[in-house]
Amino acid sequence: MKVFVTGVNGQLGHDVIKLCMQQGIECVGSGSSDFYRGVNDEVSNASYIQLDVRNKETVKQVLGKYKPDALIHCAAWTNVETAEAEENYERVYAINTMGTENVADACSELDCKMLYVSTDYVFGDNGTVAHKADDTNYAPLNVYGKTKLLGELAIKDRLDKYFIVRTSWLFGQNGNNFVKSIINAGKKFGKVYVVNDQIGTPTYSMDLAQLLISMMQSDKYGVYHASNEGDYISWFDFTCEIFSQAGIKSKALPVKSENYTCTKVTRPFNSRLDKTKLTENGFSSLPDWKDGLQRFLSEANLLA
Repeated sequence: MKVFVTGVNGQLGHDVIKLCMQQGIECVGSGSSDFYRGVNDEVSNASYIQLDVRNKETVKQVLGKYKPDALIHCAAWTNVETAEAEENYERVYAINTMGTENVADACSELDCKMLYVSTDYVFGDNGTVAHKADDTNYAPLNVYGKTKLLGELAIKDRLDKYFIVRTSWLFGQNGNNFVKSIINAGKKFGKVYVVNDQIGTPTYSMDLAQLLISMMQSDKYGVYHASNEGDYISWFDFTCEIFSQAGIKSKALPVKSENYTCTKVTRPFNSRLDKTKLTENGFSSLPDWKDGLQRFLSEANLLA
């Protein structure tokens, strides 16, 4: 099997192509021009090309040249804060929606499997019950969620051989994420305020990457939810566990979203994802999020 991975600059794409290489899977990675900033040699030595998914003809030509059997589409504008800026909206839409349309069209022509990584943000604040994978009660609250949802709908319109995998609260070694940011804040300040009314489960990108690779080697198409197992928690709970495992002495203090002034972006209170469809279709659940966090902190040398 030949796998094409977009967005290898990011946390997830970086780990997907790394695992493909380790497992002897023929793979090609694509990303933007700053790919080599901060990535390790193991991934830098992969077959890599620069690809702007916004360019329909280029996407068609590149995928037509490599003729992958499967494509894992990790490329996205994932910075929720900057996505809300009016001056960025056209670019966010072009990458998250139109870019996905371009990739899906090329996959359709090649009869190539496509896996699209999506987000809990497509749902909004629909109660306190975990969202099932096949729920369609969409209600995105921000630009990021809206453009990712449009990407989902584009794939469903164009392909039969697709996987859509929604995840939440992703953290990994390559790039910035909440875990790294909160550790830095904890080292700098004696106390940090963290919201305690947004509920979900974290996802270690390396664990998710392995699942995506397993999916692409199957024909069990459809929409799935995937995050690490364990209790549903708030960002405050997550911070307390991060500080405990990392040996950070700073104190975490809970605050409601309405009183948290560090962001102007509206985020969902309910990020609970029902992941039973994974095991029902023979896929392995991801490990407990505390276990994933421990491995991440160790591998990233963030333990005190």
